[in-house]
Amino acid sequence: MHGPNSADDRIRLQRLLPHWIEHNEEHAEEFRKWAERAREAGEVHVADHLLTAARMLAQANEALQGALDHLGGAPASPEHEHPHPHAHG
Repeated sequence: MHGPNSADDRIRLQRLLPHWIEHNEEHAEEFRKWAERAREAGEVHVADHLLTAARMLAQANEALQGALDHLGGAPASPEHEHPHPHAHG
């Protein structure tokens, strides 16, 4: 990324990508649950399509993770950007 906002865009992507990955994982899980329900209801073809969609989201997440990796991973959360020690509960 080049231009006046490139550093800001990089940081923003580093924060957005993990959110998108998590969001996709949640959708994929819902697709798998509904696929099971559809199969139980005799809608085998619907179930197959839902499982395909879940697999496609997994592939999308691989691509999103690759992008995040090339950016150096997610930035530290703001709560970790301070010098004093603390315990996590």
